[in-house]
Amino acid sequence: MYNIVAASFGEIFLKGKNRGKFEHKLIEQINYNLKEFKDLSIYRDFGKVFIETKNEDDMDRIIEKTRKVFGIVTISPSVKTGKDPEMIIEKSIELFSYLKEKQNIKTFKVKTKRGDKNFPIKSMNFSAEVGSRILAAFNDVSVDVHNPDVEICIDIKNNCYISSEKIKTVGGMPVGSCGRALLLLSGGIDSPVAGYMIAKRGVEINALYFHTYPFTSERANEKVKQLKEILEEYCGKIKLFSINMLEIHKAIREFCREEETTILARRFMMRIAEKIAGENNMEMLITGESLGQVASQTMKSMTVIENAVEMPILKPLVGMDKTEIIDRAREIGTYETSILPYDDCCSVFAPAHPLINPKLNSILKSEDKLNVDELVESVLLTLEIL
Repeated sequence: MYNIVAASFGEIFLKGKNRGKFEHKLIEQINYNLKEFKDLSIYRDFGKVFIETKNEDDMDRIIEKTRKVFGIVTISPSVKTGKDPEMIIEKSIELFSYLKEKQNIKTFKVKTKRGDKNFPIKSMNFSAEVGSRILAAFNDVSVDVHNPDVEICIDIKNNCYISSEKIKTVGGMPVGSCGRALLLLSGGIDSPVAGYMIAKRGVEINALYFHTYPFTSERANEKVKQLKEILEEYCGKIKLFSINMLEIHKAIREFCREEETTILARRFMMRIAEKIAGENNMEMLITGESLGQVASQTMKSMTVIENAVEMPILKPLVGMDKTEIIDRAREIGTYETSILPYDDCCSVFAPAHPLINPKLNSILKSEDKLNVDELVESVLLTLEIL
């Protein structure tokens, strides 16, 4: 029945003269999400984006994939027709009949919007005309303008689009409209959610994964790749960098106190991430830290870790508890992959009793025992793009 999806914008409406740039990014992301489908036409018409297909059998999957595009707040499966009033009425009756066969409809309402003010009949009058024709065609239904079983929406623009539902989507801003950032993707529950939340604000994200092969397995690498692919359904194409941290962990273990391992390793990770981000035109780092969740995420620990870099670090989960993060991970589809039992480098080399209130001066003294710049450059030689 449906041959087109109408996508309504969210915050893009607030962007004034820059709105065209945001709409362009939105259409780019729609094209990416729907790249598997053939015979699609994607275009703008009076402040909405429309996705038209020649294959009605694809509609369910098109709807599901379009729901994951940041920058859209609702979508409506629709019937596209011309602007001849009689044709619109016939298609409205046809849609109502289709809906009535699928569900028990006793009451309805018709709502008309005229983006094209040249349409000869005023909105309220045309709604009344369509409603009367539906009543004449079906003697077991009545009009209820307050709480109808179904609402037939007629949207008259350069074409006419007839729909009956608004499906809520992820909202946010189009990916790539608000800069670029590098996500430290660990393979756990938190970091994929953090990447999702920052991408939802219009940031194009790429990701950096630290491992300590052969102490971490190839399966751990595959797990992170799977998380990247799930995020790409929302975030678009993600470049995944990989770094082997083994030499850094060996040096820390040899020259520093065991309880400092996590803090020192995280400071190295930030330095490496800052370097990769800077060389790839990314403006910020993203981490999945939640205040107080583990030893490296106390207020003092985070302050000491951030001291290692100048680049801003975005922490969208900092005020969320674990239950909230898990709920969001389930919602976006990363949870089941995140809990696969493959160790990452943080857990493999985690000390038995990590510091929870590190002192910066003490950490800096420990780093004096290490050749920090040389270690950073040595592990950068292991850089791969997975």
